Amino acid sequence: MSAPGARDVAAALRAAGIGDVDDSTLARAMYSSDASLYRVVPQVVVRPLHVEELLATVATARATGTPLTLRGAGTSIAGNAVGTGIVVDTARHLNRVVSVDPEAATAVVEPGTVHATLQQQVRGHGLRFGPDPSTHTRCTIGGMIGNNACGSRALGYGRTVDNVVGLDVVTGTGERLTLGPGAPTPSAAATALDEVVARGLATVRTEFGRFGRQVSGYSLEHLLPENGRRLDRFLVGSEGTLAVVLGATVRLVRDAPYRALAVLGYPSMAEAADAVPGLLHHPLVACEGLDERIVSVVRARRGAAVVPELPRGAGWLFAEVTGETAEEATARAQAVARDAAATGHRVVTDVEEMLALWRIREDGAGLAARSLDRPAHAGWEDAAVPPARLGGYLRAFDDLLRAHGYDGVPYGHFGDGCVHVRIDFGLDSTGGRGGFRTFLEEAAALVASYDGTLSGEHGDGRARSELLGAMYSQDALDLFRQVKRALDPAGVLNPGVLVDPRPVDADLRLAGPLSEPRTSLRLLHDGGSLVDAVHRCTGVGRCLADNTGTGGVMCPSYVATRDEKDSTRGRARVLQEMVDGRLVRDGWRSDEVHEALDLCLSCKGCSTDCPTGVDMATYKAEALHQRYRGRLRPRSHYALGRLPLWARLGQPVAPLANLALRSPAVRRASRWAAGIDQRRSIPAFASRSFRTLAGERTRRQDPDVVIWADSFTDHFASEPGMAAVALLESAGLRVGVVRERACCGLTWVSTGQLDQARRIVGRTVGVLHEYVARGIPVVGLEPSCLAALRSDAAELTADPRAGEVASGVHTLAELLETVEGWRPPDLTGTHVVVQPHCHHASVLGFEADARLLARTGATVTRLGGCCGLAGNFGVEKGHYDVSVAVAEHTLLPAVRAAGEDAVVLADGFSCRTQLADLADVRAVHMSELLLSPRDCASRSGS
Repeated sequence: MSAPGARDVAAALRAAGIGDVDDSTLARAMYSSDASLYRVVPQVVVRPLHVEELLATVATARATGTPLTLRGAGTSIAGNAVGTGIVVDTARHLNRVVSVDPEAATAVVEPGTVHATLQQQVRGHGLRFGPDPSTHTRCTIGGMIGNNACGSRALGYGRTVDNVVGLDVVTGTGERLTLGPGAPTPSAAATALDEVVARGLATVRTEFGRFGRQVSGYSLEHLLPENGRRLDRFLVGSEGTLAVVLGATVRLVRDAPYRALAVLGYPSMAEAADAVPGLLHHPLVACEGLDERIVSVVRARRGAAVVPELPRGAGWLFAEVTGETAEEATARAQAVARDAAATGHRVVTDVEEMLALWRIREDGAGLAARSLDRPAHAGWEDAAVPPARLGGYLRAFDDLLRAHGYDGVPYGHFGDGCVHVRIDFGLDSTGGRGGFRTFLEEAAALVASYDGTLSGEHGDGRARSELLGAMYSQDALDLFRQVKRALDPAGVLNPGVLVDPRPVDADLRLAGPLSEPRTSLRLLHDGGSLVDAVHRCTGVGRCLADNTGTGGVMCPSYVATRDEKDSTRGRARVLQEMVDGRLVRDGWRSDEVHEALDLCLSCKGCSTDCPTGVDMATYKAEALHQRYRGRLRPRSHYALGRLPLWARLGQPVAPLANLALRSPAVRRASRWAAGIDQRRSIPAFASRSFRTLAGERTRRQDPDVVIWADSFTDHFASEPGMAAVALLESAGLRVGVVRERACCGLTWVSTGQLDQARRIVGRTVGVLHEYVARGIPVVGLEPSCLAALRSDAAELTADPRAGEVASGVHTLAELLETVEGWRPPDLTGTHVVVQPHCHHASVLGFEADARLLARTGATVTRLGGCCGLAGNFGVEKGHYDVSVAVAEHTLLPAVRAAGEDAVVLADGFSCRTQLADLADVRAVHMSELLLSPRDCASRSGS
């Protein structure tokens, strides 16, 4: 009987009563890759609503003979979460913490429960779930069980397997088991496994469980009689090849109240590794290795200020200890430093500084991917050796890299001997695939010669399963096959992994038939290559986390919808399929591409919050440009996309236009004609333009500084502009205004009208360059427009003056920092709530503003996230509900909680409009706050 097609499988799943079944090309594209190098297109994606649907999915897979693969989030770097049949995502619906028992220190969770969600719920009891992978903000407990994930603090709290108390599973035979101490026995599965182990006792006792990070293969040591025949623990790390996890009971551990971090510097990573064995007698919770090249990427992309002071060296150890008191934790960290034989050290106890350091380490996988001259990849990602042999292994591994002409950036859990590395394999080059295979075979032999393991926590997946013979005997591999036959005889569960593996060089995403689509933007950060640009996404899923808590912006639409297609990762996967061309076939005009990009707010948060610097706003602009090139566009593109033009033409009749818009009928007709949602307000035109008003006040030939009149300040909101003029004059500066028409082209860019945008920006660059070339600072007041000059202008035009203009335009706060002797007003006792405009946070940087606010003495609540309006996005018909949901995630609750006496600071015209529309709050610009702080006290009434 031939295998059923995708439609047949989807129909069978729906007939089984499963509600969320998706066999669309869009869904299949999004789930065609995980965090690995592999591309495997599924037939259908299932997101079960409850356990009964998950059971029905397994039953349908068995009945139809369709492969079934479980998917978590933020895991699967080895290619263990992609499959040709049914891919199951439990994170969407099966994500509850069912119960917490503080006395027993246990929790019952569904498989899609995110690690950070569990931590948040048990923190109030002084407890934590011990293992914490770097992806803890989005990885699921089910995924951690699949991989036997560990993370940085496994040194102190153990691996996932050490923290599993019991499992509820269904095997590939359809048998449902409740596993753990005291669970009902016997079962057919337990009996079959007992027989397998009995036949291979000598092999199991000599080849398995040799050291803590031996994760590769099946962990047969847990089935030994002396280890209690723990079938639940045996299934941890089996990568979904034997059973599907329906639920889990996990152990919680007490979390000490104080932490301290000894940061230790060494001349190289290998020398840092040499020091590890001499530190393990200390009560370390974590001992992590970090390469200088990763830190350099952070400094280059996010600014030196985000990297705390580090001791001298090219490699560092982060050694964390805890204590019952701050003094005890500090003393323990100092004792570690004394034994470290480091070139320098720091003991860090400040919580924010520790978080900043750990954030660099947690983003290691993504940062390492962009730290070399060419993109670096997973593939040989996760080897581990006994810690006593780590230094020697790193030196030998470096020699192996050089012998193959590769480079790599090592980092990882050095206290456990586990090394992560991203390598510049050059898979898209001639011979790249063959060189990849040869290297992996030699790397496997090398780690085995150090008594190590191919995988230290990420599992074997498609990346290493074929190589298991390098570290296990033929007898051990035979035991693996016997286990697979006992629990999944039909081979339905995650085939191609561990037993009968796919070749390591099969299904490589970057070795496919990739084409280079036509682009209009220059894509400077990727050498003009869209293929390289969209493959920046490595799939580690930082975009699936709630980044607002750390002041981040990334993926406001995903925060609102929790739909994979609205994440940076989901969108990148669709674009990767577009350049592949086998699944998404119509290039830039594919409906799948535009459905995935439709809810992108173009916030540019991913350009900085994503560790690899994916810039989805740029890709969306290009996609819209190519889709509508020479074709009729949506009405909103002609109205909102060319808003500065209409505003300029309408300025002479602004009073009449405002009067007409007071009529409900005119407003409704205007909204319809412009493609605006009927629930949106239409901002009034300024009666006189800012350039006219300011020109009457500032008629000097030789100004110290000029203010650039962006279209929003010029035609809609002159108050911040006039406040800025008065503020700068009060600082003793001679102030001028750029009187020439100079538009940044932002609205044309965001609607993909790039040919027109290029002409507009080219003219503006010429206008502003005259001031910059004379050494006159140019101040921009609208963050989105200023960001367009800092980033989009150079992507649009090859004019070398664009780079000079980008360096010569400043935010108000940046300019004020340079004014000698100027002091901000005293705002002591004032509560300021500020959510930096998306482009301010992601492109311009908010650091100067934060320093300025701190100097005022105000109490500042800085929010992450986005207001949700985002220029034309939240105004367009079809986006209103998502726009409101984004605002309701962070901004509006914080404004309500702050009370009527707080001042809401919002430099962006969109942000002020959203607050007025949805909360009847009058937000103020920084210029208004600093010029007349008392006048900013009243928030209500826009």
